This record gives sequence, C-alpha cells and structure tokens, in this order.
Amino acid sequence: MPKKNKNVPGLLKALKKEYPSPSCALRHANPVELLVATILSAQCTDARVNKVTENLFVKYRSARDFAEASQTDLERDIHSTGFFRNKAKSIRGMARMVMEKFGGEIPRTMEELLLLPGVARKTANVVLGTAFHIASGIVVDTHVMRLSGRLGLSLEKTPEKIERELMSFVPKDEWIWLAFALITHGRSVCTARSPKCFACPIRPSCANPDVYA
Repeated sequence: MPKKNKNVPGLLKALKKEYPSPSCALRHANPVELLVATILSAQCTDARVNKVTENLFVKYRSARDFAEASQTDLERDIHSTGFFRNKAKSIRGMARMVMEKFGGEIPRTMEELLLLPGVARKTANVVLGTAFHIASGIVVDTHVMRLSGRLGLSLEKTPEKIERELMSFVPKDEWIWLAFALITHGRSVCTARSPKCFACPIRPSCANPDVYA
C-alpha cells in the first residue's frame, strides 16, 4: 500500500531542481484560446488538441467567433478530440456567456469562470494560473491525481479532496508551478503504465519508490 511522504519539502526541492519552469502544453495565444483548448482536452491528449487548434484558431479568432459558430460546423472542426457534440455545445455556450455577461473578456475569478458552460474547477485553475498567473487553486488532472498518490503527497481519491490537501501544505506561490511540474513528470517519467522508477530523478524523495517499480 502506498504511504504518505514524510519529507514534502525535500520532494518539492527535488521537483523544482528537475522542473524549474514547467508550462502548460496547450498551445494558445490568448485566454479565449486557452479556455477553448482546455475544454477540448477533456478525455483527449494535449498533442491531439494542439493539432486540432492549429487550424481551429485560424478559423475562430475570438469569443464572438465561437459564439456565432454553428453547432454542426464546430462539431466537424473538433471531431477528432472526441465527445465533440458536448464539447461544441460547451464552447458555444461559454463563448455566448463571455460575450453577454463579461464583454468578450474571459473572467479572472474562480467564481465567475465556474458560471461558464463546460468549465469546472480544473479548467478554471488552468486558465487562471496560465493566462493570468493567479493562484486560486491547484490543477488536479489525471497526472496530478496519479502522482499525488505515488509520491505520497495525498492518498485521497477525488480531485477536490486532493486539491484541498495539497493546498493545505504547499506554499501558495508554488501552486501553479507544482501542478505543471507533476504533469510534466507524469508524462515523461511517472507514466500510468510502466513508470520509469529506476531512472526517476526524484526517486530518492519518493515515498513509494518500490511500490510501482
């Protein structure tokens, strides 16, 4: 059974040394593009999303463009990201509310972002942290969930509980960094299947180095 990490400062220091400046992998030029890309990333790889948005963001350049897009056209444009009907509906609804309620600008508070269709806490944290450098919480995606348990940062099972626990002991000025450091490490080393434990640069600080090897 995995156990809690008793040396969190050491683990954070090791992560910081290995990933001093991690960033969001979703390509975007502005907050609207980031929000759309994050909605598309649900149950889809960032690589696939980036491939789709390469053309999508040429065709749709603003919240108004997405608000005025037809459901059918947008479904076709994002089809390969999966769940395209719901995603198109969410993007159009989000864009309409941004236009009608927020003057075409993506809001900068968690409370306002959560009003938008298709936006839950994880998506809001991505947008606030990446687009506006506002640490309102910690992004908890599948990578952060997996690594929180493996590294012994949190043994909770839901994103909400994991986020609350991480926020309770990680300094606020490291919330944005931590999420992207864990995501980067989860993609490159601590993968879901066959994690590269013996080649892991932060293995000495891991609470469970032999559980997943």
